[in-house]
Amino acid sequence: MPNLARARSLDFVGGRSRARLLLGLRVVASAAMLALLVPRIHLASLFPSRQLSTLGWLVGGLVVYTLAVFLSTVRWGQVLHALDIPSDLPPLVSHTLAGMFVSNFLPSTVGGDVLRVARLAAVNGQRHTSVASVVVERLTGFLVLPFITLVALVGNPTLLNLGRASRLSLTLALGTLAALAAILLLVSSPKVGERFAGRSWLGFVAAVHLGLARLRRDPGAALGVLVSALAYQLTMVAGAWMAGHAMGIEVGWSAMMAFIPIVAIAQVLPLSVSGLGLREGALVLLLVPLGVTSGQAVAFGLLLYGMNMVVSLLGAPAFAVGPRPARVVV
Repeated sequence: MPNLARARSLDFVGGRSRARLLLGLRVVASAAMLALLVPRIHLASLFPSRQLSTLGWLVGGLVVYTLAVFLSTVRWGQVLHALDIPSDLPPLVSHTLAGMFVSNFLPSTVGGDVLRVARLAAVNGQRHTSVASVVVERLTGFLVLPFITLVALVGNPTLLNLGRASRLSLTLALGTLAALAAILLLVSSPKVGERFAGRSWLGFVAAVHLGLARLRRDPGAALGVLVSALAYQLTMVAGAWMAGHAMGIEVGWSAMMAFIPIVAIAQVLPLSVSGLGLREGALVLLLVPLGVTSGQAVAFGLLLYGMNMVVSLLGAPAFAVGPRPARVVV
């Protein structure tokens, strides 16, 4: 027994050391990418001269981003309903905002998801199913994002003739769908669900398996989740479109539909801190062929990051107050 405890202690220390090393590498990667990209920004040419209209576009973008938070929460609520643990919307909004706020200080959005799961599980007492709800919600995003891109590319074929930008979009869109299909095939397997059921934290795999099975049995619930996911992602595209207009970037709605989802996919790759550097580099690759300067593209990415930060500050009170008792609908 002492040897087992010692082995577990060493594994824990080793895990923390690896996590710190990976975080350090991601910080270095973000810093290096930003050091390469930020010098391209020319401050004098970032915003058009009509400052009032610029402010209007920025405020409009922030309002749309705030609406997106609500739509994201609606999607989560629909997933919870499909998993037979429905919850009232107000506490879910509080959990979502608190998670967004926490993510500002962590290297990825995973920390915010952990907070959401912890607060929801504190209410319903179902940790694995709560984890599954967040995982399924995230998976719907990776289905909808490439779908939006592919629809935009088919609807505007000229976007397929942009060289590297077109290849990047197609590669990430199709690659994401392929990876998602592989994940769903694995998790949907009854053998996988049975194998992981009741096994420590891996029990959430069985919960995800169960959630997907319930969605397959209830096409109406699955359609509702996908529609809310589509509405959320299109709202995020609209917010980016408004932010682009604030900077005088007018590349058209179809281009935003094609490329903003690709940026959203790229920035969640575990290669940087909060997507810093990856997001801006992706925007340079995607928008420069459309006539946007590299400096504008970099500043555009930083503006999107800043707008998300501003909206996430709405979660500061929810984080400070902590979870409130919530009525679980039965």
